[in-house]
Formats: sequence, C-alpha cells, structure tokens
Amino acid sequence: MPRRPRIDMVGHYHIVNRGVDQSVVYKEHEDYEEFLSILCTACQLYDVQVHGYVLMSNHYHLLIETKTENLSRFMKHINASYAIYFNKKYKRSGHLWQGRFKSWYVTDEAYLYALIGYIENNPLKAKMVKKLGDYVYSSYGAFSEMVMPLPCMKSSFVFTEFPDVKERIEFLHYANDEKILDEIKKASNLVVTSIKSKDLDLDELRVMFLKIENNKERNQKIYEAYKLGYSQHAISKCIGISQPYIHRIVKQERGISIT
Repeated sequence: MPRRPRIDMVGHYHIVNRGVDQSVVYKEHEDYEEFLSILCTACQLYDVQVHGYVLMSNHYHLLIETKTENLSRFMKHINASYAIYFNKKYKRSGHLWQGRFKSWYVTDEAYLYALIGYIENNPLKAKMVKKLGDYVYSSYGAFSEMVMPLPCMKSSFVFTEFPDVKERIEFLHYANDEKILDEIKKASNLVVTSIKSKDLDLDELRVMFLKIENNKERNQKIYEAYKLGYSQHAISKCIGISQPYIHRIVKQERGISIT
C-alpha cells in the first residue's frame, strides 16, 4: 500500500518521532543537549518557531510553527543530523528512527492549548517524575523560569498569552481539556490530522451567561456549556475566567476531587 502523501502547510504542528523498535535515543545528558542544539539550528535555517517540547528517553514531542511550506526539510535536517551524531558517538550503524516522523496539523486554538498541556505532562503520566518541575528535558523549565528558554522558543505563545509566570504554571498544570485530549488519542495512528472546532455558536454561549446571579449558578452554566461540547478554552474566552479555573470548576461539578 503506498504511503499517504504528507501535507505540508504553513502553521502549527505536533511532531512525534520514536527510536527504531522503541529503542533509547538519548542515553546521556549530552545527548539531550545536542538534540536541542540541532533543533534550534534547524529553526534558524528554516524559519521555524518552537512553542513547546518534551524529550523522552525513546521519543520526542515537538509543538512547532512553520512560516513556509518546509516541514519535511526541517524534520529531515533534525533527524538526520542527530542520527549522525548518535551513531558516531555510540559506534552504531543503521536507522535510528522508527520510520517517518508523525505530524498533526493544528487547526483549532483550543486543540493548541490542550496540546501544550498534553506534551508537558508526558513525564508525569509516564511516572518518571512526581511533579512537572522535576523533569529537565522539556519546555516546562523555561515556562516556569527555572532555566532560560531555548533561543528558538523565546516567542512561544505560552509566553505571549501568559506573561505572568504564576499564570503560566497554573495553565500548564490544568491545560488538560479531556474532550480534545480524547481526539488526540484517537488520532494517534494518523500521519496527519486536524481537529476541527465543533460547529457551535459562540453568541449562544455568551447568552447562556447573561443574568447570572451568583457563582453557583455560573459554575452550573459552565458545566452545562462543557457538556454541550464547548471547549474549556472557548468558555474561558467568553466569560473572562482563566482556563485553569474553568478546568477546576468542571471537575468540581463532575464530583471529581481536586488535589
């Protein structure tokens, strides 16, 4: 069966690549640093912006933004350059990566916001650390101002949308919109996908919150809007309450304890 042609358009992409047979591709601290150096060099060469990343031992996740239709060339530069470095250092030969990288074209703003939380929470979900700040090979350290951001990540939307570090940290801990994350999981075997916004009327959403008399009623309306299919990000923008706070309200209304 012929390969599905890869879509190459200007915009945001979620990129995933794994080691061949899920083998380890980063063995030492130096390896992680070399990959990030190659990443930033490629960003400069191909005019690409990094918005977030996590490097796991046998795979990586990148959230990037291309300015021209050059995704394939950009990724070829990164994967080939790092494979040459890794094979030379560890005196091995053959393929390092498991086939072509996987890419998801991001067409929805709510998906973009949920995605950065999904990426940052990978080490936590894999039980590699007990809290996000303990894992050093992700963009969380820069977002939380524990380390300086990579040169290719200084204009990440996380910095521009959440200029206050406390707000960024809260966002990254609660940016898990379950509806959108389910779509990410369903699409995990596709080469390219786009998560489109539900055909919902934002004007109707605003009407729902007119004449709210107290916080209890507001919280009930928030949960009602969420059940109707509105994303937490859309509700947040509509009523002017932070997305992490919307997330907590949804969990409380569902009877889920918040630790």
